[in-house]
Amino acid sequence: MSKKNNFIESDFYQETQLAHGPLVISHAMPEAQSVAIGIFVDVGSRDEEVNQAGITHALEHMVFKGTRTLSVHELAEKLDDLGGNANAFTSRERTCFHLHVLHESWREALSLLVDMVLEPALPEAEWLREREVIYAEMGMVEDTPEEWIMDQHVSSLFSGNALGRPVLGYHETLGALSGEDLKDYLQKWYRPPRLLVAAAGRIEHEQLVQMLGEKIAHKSWANGIELPARTLAGKGEAGLQSLVRKGEQAQIVASFPGITVASDERPLAWLANQMLGGGMSSRLFREVRERRGLAYSVGSHLNMLSDAGSWSLTCGMEPERGSECVAVIADVLEGFSASINIDEVERAKRQLEVQFRMGLDSVEGQMLYLGSRLDENPLILPLQWVDKIRDVDSTDVQRWAGKHLSQDALWTVAAPEGPLVSICAKIRDRVRSC
Repeated sequence: MSKKNNFIESDFYQETQLAHGPLVISHAMPEAQSVAIGIFVDVGSRDEEVNQAGITHALEHMVFKGTRTLSVHELAEKLDDLGGNANAFTSRERTCFHLHVLHESWREALSLLVDMVLEPALPEAEWLREREVIYAEMGMVEDTPEEWIMDQHVSSLFSGNALGRPVLGYHETLGALSGEDLKDYLQKWYRPPRLLVAAAGRIEHEQLVQMLGEKIAHKSWANGIELPARTLAGKGEAGLQSLVRKGEQAQIVASFPGITVASDERPLAWLANQMLGGGMSSRLFREVRERRGLAYSVGSHLNMLSDAGSWSLTCGMEPERGSECVAVIADVLEGFSASINIDEVERAKRQLEVQFRMGLDSVEGQMLYLGSRLDENPLILPLQWVDKIRDVDSTDVQRWAGKHLSQDALWTVAAPEGPLVSICAKIRDRVRSC
């Protein structure tokens, strides 16, 4: 397979677009003892039709159930023979399959990974068995309060949009899917320009490109299939969602409008989030847990998508202390942006710098980082982010946090019926949008 003449080389990564093939990107780490290789597919649960809910994640599972030339047991043995790690994940906008092996095994790993992702067997009998495994996975989510409430929260936050559906799908939709449905979905989505192959570690870019080109030289991609445009997420819902759930804990999730995955405001958002609930010295951790002992788990995080984003806080506490916890969280949010100080910003900058720089030592971490090339071009390098973070002024962080926290949010509460009433009453009393 020939290459286009848009080879890109930087101090951090090299990139080659294969003609009629995937984008190939790599980061050389000559001193490493291993190589991590990933195949990223630009498709996620938000790309599914209503009657397909869960098919993207189901296909992720089925890729490990044999190839055109290997049975499920032969594939498992081949993966174990490599002696490394094999894994995959599905999100709302992305699917990734990756292997981490010793550097001398990267060619075998690449060949196996390509066969798994592009030539999976997808036998009906294996699908019927694996579907039961996914049902069990759904049960685990149901039994994990933090995961369960997040699914309920996102469903309301993006009500009426595919983003609101759970990545795992539903029993009803999975029960109606066949092996042929999985094959059709693979043909539709697993093809250029939705494919990216990323590698990091002790590997040479030219050798990676050459081998991949030879491996897929005779691959015929499905043509003439029009891929539907993603339905825009729009502005997330706001208000109060109350859910009765028995258990020893109450759970709270609140989401304010955030930023998109390629936003120029990322350094501001990262710093604000780090100070609000991203570490042990953050406001939420200090006020809710350290000073009052109201919760074991409390924090905040950013969820960034191609056309939407949210800035969320989460907290789990004893139901009887839920109202007190809400009052403390409301106080933190109300006073947060105006009270941000220079020392606090500098501490957050240092924390983020450490995360980026220490991440450079991780072979697997750098491979996953290269996958974000699907989100933006050119890819901003880790040390470039460090420079951008260092350049942020504390007043800009104040303005950013104030702007986002002043907007209406969606609050979701799950608790036993009695405490739920009092927790929701406190939220209505303290939160303008509820």
